[in-house]
Formats: sequence, structure tokens, C-alpha cells
Amino acid sequence: MYAVIKTGGKQYKVSTGGKLKVETLPVEVGGEVEITDVLMVADGDDIKVGSPMVAGASVKATVLSHGRGIKVLIFKMRRRKHYRKTQGHRQNYTEIRIDGIDVAASV
Repeated sequence: MYAVIKTGGKQYKVSTGGKLKVETLPVEVGGEVEITDVLMVADGDDIKVGSPMVAGASVKATVLSHGRGIKVLIFKMRRRKHYRKTQGHRQNYTEIRIDGIDVAASV
């Protein structure tokens, strides 16, 4: 069984027991989060696609850690103009573990 969820403006394919790095969530380490933005749920050949969300579906997850990603370097240069600019960025993330996928029976 797997689901496609939306969090932080991105979409992720998740299954029970999987670990995932998502945009920062305001939940402490060890806390539980319930994601209700479920776009699709598949259980074998039984596939439910929402329009845009699957009604009554949710994904439960546990926050494992918070951190910062690898540094991405941005380098700009104009040749022959003596112009160079270097910038760096590290994106914050929250690592979560998927505990379960719930689908309402009435859907």
C-alpha cells in the first residue's frame, strides 16, 4: 500500500515504514504529525485518486529529526568585466517516518 501526499509545496510517494525528508514542520522531535493532503491511495489494484484530495484519507508520521541540507553554491560571473559573486544556501528539513496510511471506508 502506498500514497501520494503533498506537503511543503511538493509531492511525495510514501509507504508504511519509509523515511522521508520534507520541508520544515513545526513539530518537535518525537512528535506525531497527521498529513491530510493525500492526492492518491493505492492498495494493489484498488486505486483511489482524489479531485484534488482523497476524502477521509490521512497519513500518520513521526518526526525523527530536524536538520539542514547540503550547501548549494550559486556562482555568477561576467567574463572580462571583473564581476564574480558567490552565494550559498542550506535548506532546512524535517525527517519523518511514515507510521500508517488511513483510508475512510465510505470513500
